[in-house]
Amino acid sequence: MARDGSGWRAKSNGGASFAGTRGPRGSPIRWLPSAERARPPGRSVAQDPPRRPADRMLRVLHTADIHLGARHADLGEQAATQRQRQFAAFRAAVDLAIAEPVDLVLVAGDLFDSNVQPRRSVELVAAELRRLVEARIRTVLIPGTHDVYDRASIYRSYDLPALAGAMGSDLLTVLTPERDSVQLEALDVVVHAGVFATKRAPHSPLRDLDVRKDTRATWHIGMVHGSVAIPGQTDRDEVVVTTEEIAATGLDYLALGHWHSTSRGRAGGTVYAYSGAPEPVALDQDRSGKVLVVALDQKNGKKTVELDERQVGRTRFEKLELDAAGIGSQPALVELLASRADPDLVLDVRLIGVRPDELDLEVDEVEAAVGGHFLKVRVRDRSVPALSEGAIPPPDTVLGAFIRDVEARVAELEAASDDAAAGELRDTLRLGRLLLSGAEVTL
Repeated sequence: MARDGSGWRAKSNGGASFAGTRGPRGSPIRWLPSAERARPPGRSVAQDPPRRPADRMLRVLHTADIHLGARHADLGEQAATQRQRQFAAFRAAVDLAIAEPVDLVLVAGDLFDSNVQPRRSVELVAAELRRLVEARIRTVLIPGTHDVYDRASIYRSYDLPALAGAMGSDLLTVLTPERDSVQLEALDVVVHAGVFATKRAPHSPLRDLDVRKDTRATWHIGMVHGSVAIPGQTDRDEVVVTTEEIAATGLDYLALGHWHSTSRGRAGGTVYAYSGAPEPVALDQDRSGKVLVVALDQKNGKKTVELDERQVGRTRFEKLELDAAGIGSQPALVELLASRADPDLVLDVRLIGVRPDELDLEVDEVEAAVGGHFLKVRVRDRSVPALSEGAIPPPDTVLGAFIRDVEARVAELEAASDDAAAGELRDTLRLGRLLLSGAEVTL
C-alpha cells in the first residue's frame, strides 16, 4: 500500500485490554464545525478555514457491514423483504446522523454485499449519501471484504462522490490503497485506513501506522475492515489486526467493521470498536441492529472518547421458554404464540420441563401454523416425558416389565450425562405406556 510518510513507521508493541467501558450518555451536543453552517456566500467547502483550537468536540457516527444487495438465498420468499429492511436501516442511520447532528460519518467496509450491483441500487445509496452532503456532514468510507477494492470493485465502476454531488469537496471520501488517509481541516481530524486490492490482506493494515508525530490535526481516526486477533478463532480470517498493533498506532479511535455484533475495547491509548451491522444480515445475529455515535472531546489537554449505541434496525429477537406441563394441546400452543405476533420479531421458542403423556406435539406443524405472524419463528422441544408415577404394574406383566426395564436404562444414561439418548428413551417410555394401556397414539 502507498504511504504518505506523514504518520507511518515500523510496527511497535503496546499494552492492551478488551475491556472498554461505555461512557454515560449526556444531553445531545449541537456543535457546528468551523462556522461551516454560516458559510459566507461564494465560499466553497474547500475554502473553509481549519477549526479553531478551542473547538475540540467531534461527533462521529460509525457504521459498517450494511451489506446492501445481499441475496439471502436461505430466506426464500423473505429475501426481498430482508434486503428492504437492510436499506431501511441504512436510511435510518443517515436520518440519525442528520438529526443529531454529527460532524462525520464513517462506513467501515461492506456497504455493499458484493461488487455486482445494478446501477439503480448504487443510485439509491448515492441518494442517501447526497442527503449527508446537503447537510454538510462529511462521510468517509472504505471497501470491505465483500465489496473488496479489486479490479471489479464497485468503487472503480461508479464514482460515488460524483453521484452524491460531492465532487470538488471533501464531503464524501472513499479511501483506497492509493489514498490511505484524508485530512478534513474543517473538523481538525485526519482519517486513516488500511485498504488492499485483494480480499486477503498481504499483511496487517496497521503494520506501519503511527500517528503520534503527525501534527496535521488534533484528532486521528483509523478505519479497518477485519478481525481483532483471537487465537484459534481468527487464524484463517482475511484481514487480522492485533491489540498490540492497535496500541502502537497512537490513534484516538479505530472504527472497525467485519463483525456484525457491537463490541468495544481499548489498546494502549486507542479506543476501538465494532459498530456491528445496522440490520442483521442473517436472522441469528441477535446483537446486530445498531450504529455507534462517538464523541471525541478534549478538555485541559486531556482527550476522552465516549461511545453511545443507537438502535437503527427494526429486527428484534426474543427467546421464549415454555413449561410443557402448562401446555394443554398443540392448538393451545399455536394460539399462545400467535398472540405474540410481530412482523419484526425473530422468536426462538423452547419447550422445557416434563411433558404430560397426553400432550401430542409436532413442532414443524406449530412453526408452519404461526410462521406468517413473525419475521421468523423456531420451535424446539426440549421437554422430557415423565417417568412413571404411582404404583407400577407387577413385573410379571408386559407393562410392568417394560416400565422397569426402560426406566432402569434411562437412569443409567442420565447418570452418564447422555441426555440425548435418555430423552429418546423417555419418549419411548411415554409411547409404550400409552400403547400398552390401550390409548390411541399418533406416530
